[in-house]
Amino acid sequence: MATRSLLLSTLRRSRPISTLSRPLTNSSPGPNPNSLTSQPSNAISSRNSLASFNFPSCRSLSTRTASESINFEEFADPVSTETEDGVVNGILPVDSMIWLLDSYHDLTGLPWWIIIASSTLAMRLTLFPLHVLQMHKIKKISRSFSKLPPLFPPPLSGRSYIEQISLFRNERRAIGCPSYLWFLAFLSVQIPCFLLWMTSIRRMCLDNHPGFDCGGALWFQNLTELPHGVLGPIFPFLIAGLHGVNVHFSFDRSSVRNTSGLLGLLSEYYRKYLNFMMLPLFFIGYCIPQGSLVYWVTNSSLTAIQQVSLKLPVVRAKLGLLDKDFPKAPALSAEMVAHELCKVSPENLSPHELLVLSVKLLSSGHRARAIPLLQMALEKDSGHVKALIVMGQARLQEGLHAEATDHLERAISNLILTGHPTAEDVDHLILASQWAGVACIRQGKNAEGIMHLERITSLEEPEDPKSKAHYFDGLLLLASALSKEDRNAEAVKYLRLVVAYDPSRKEFLDQCL
Repeated sequence: MATRSLLLSTLRRSRPISTLSRPLTNSSPGPNPNSLTSQPSNAISSRNSLASFNFPSCRSLSTRTASESINFEEFADPVSTETEDGVVNGILPVDSMIWLLDSYHDLTGLPWWIIIASSTLAMRLTLFPLHVLQMHKIKKISRSFSKLPPLFPPPLSGRSYIEQISLFRNERRAIGCPSYLWFLAFLSVQIPCFLLWMTSIRRMCLDNHPGFDCGGALWFQNLTELPHGVLGPIFPFLIAGLHGVNVHFSFDRSSVRNTSGLLGLLSEYYRKYLNFMMLPLFFIGYCIPQGSLVYWVTNSSLTAIQQVSLKLPVVRAKLGLLDKDFPKAPALSAEMVAHELCKVSPENLSPHELLVLSVKLLSSGHRARAIPLLQMALEKDSGHVKALIVMGQARLQEGLHAEATDHLERAISNLILTGHPTAEDVDHLILASQWAGVACIRQGKNAEGIMHLERITSLEEPEDPKSKAHYFDGLLLLASALSKEDRNAEAVKYLRLVVAYDPSRKEFLDQCL
C-alpha cells in the first residue's frame, strides 16, 4: 500500500497544473485538435463535465485534485461581468442611445457638437406636450383645491386618518379633480431622459468615440477632454449661471411669491439652497468632459427659454393656460376716478356704476368722496342691496352705528323677501347679518346683535369658498358675543365648527374651555 501511494503521489507531481491552464489561456489555436482552445467557451462553465474538455486518454486514469477545481472557478469571472453589464444596459439603454446618435451622425454628417445639441432639442420638443398636459392638470387641481376637505383630519373632527383620506379621495373624484401624482409626471420622464443622454455622451467621451477628438468647435475642439486653459471656465460658468437663471424664473411666479406661513418659509429656504448650488456646480463643470458639457448647457438653455416663453400671455393663451397669475388691466386710482367724474356727470350714471366708483374710492381711502356717490345710488334705487351693505360698512367705519344698522337691516329685509335667493344673495345676507350684529353690539344692544348673528346659523354651509369663509367668520363673531354673555356652552359648540374648518382658530376655543 505504501508503494502504491508513493506511485500515485509521484504521478500527481509529474503533472503540473500549468498543463491545464496553458491551453486554456492560449489565445491562438494549437496544432492539437484535442486542445482546450478548440472547445466552445460555454464548456468552461460546466465544472463537472470532464469529457467536454477532450482530455488525453492518460488523464482519465487519475482523479481531479482540489487545485484543478480552483483553476476552473477562475474562468467564471468574465461570464458574471457580462451578465452585470447586460443588467445595467437593460435599466438604462446606453448602447441603444449611442447607436441612435451614431446613426444620426452617419446620416447627416454634421459635427458631433451639433449632433449633441440638436438631439437634445429633439428630446425637449418631444417632452413638451407632456409638460403642457401637466400644467393643465395642475391648473385644474388648483381650481378644485379650495373645494376639497383637508387631507389630514382637523383637530376635534372625530375622524381617523383613514376616514379622512377616504373622504378626501371621494370628494376629489366627485368634483373631477385630477390625481396629485400629476405633479411628478413630467419629472418622472425628464430625469431619466437627462440621465440617459448624460451617461451616453459621457461614455462616448471616455471611450474616445470616433470623431469626438475633433467634433467640437471654437475653444472646445476635443469633446473628450476636460475644460482647461484660459477659456476653460466658460462651460462651468454657463452651467452655474443657467442654473441660477432657471431657479429665478421658477420662484418668480406670483403663486410662489405670495405663499405665506410654514410653506412659504420652506420655499424660501429651498430657493436659497438652490442658489447656493451654483458654486459647487461651477467646480463640477471642471470634472466633466466637454462633450457632456455641450449637452448640459443646451438642456439648461432650453429650460430657460421654455420658462420665459410660458410666461408670455400670448403663448399661454394659445396653450389654454391663461389664469389669474397674469397681470390684468390696472385698477383705476382715486385720481383717475375723479378725472372720469369730471368728464361724466354722476347724475347720468346708473346705480351700479355709482356703486363701482364708490367702492374704488373706498378702497383707496377716499371715504368722503365715496359717501355722496352711494347716497346718489340709493336715491335712484332705494332697494339696491349692494349699495345698502357698502353704505352700512362705511358708516360703521365712521362710528355712526345707528345709521349703519339702519342701512344693513334694510338690506337684510330685501334679501329675506327674495323668493329664490342665489348663492350671491346668500353671501350678501351673511355679510349684512355680520355687520348688523357688530353695529348693534357696539351700541350696547347685545341681544339684537346676537339675533342678527344667529341668523347665519339658520343658513346652510355655502359651497363657494369665499362665502364659506364669510360663513365661519360669522360663527366666530357669534361665539365671541355668546362668550361675553357667559353662554360658553353655546360658544364652544360654534367654535368647534370653526376650528374644524380652520384649525388656526383653535386658540379661541381654548379660551372658552
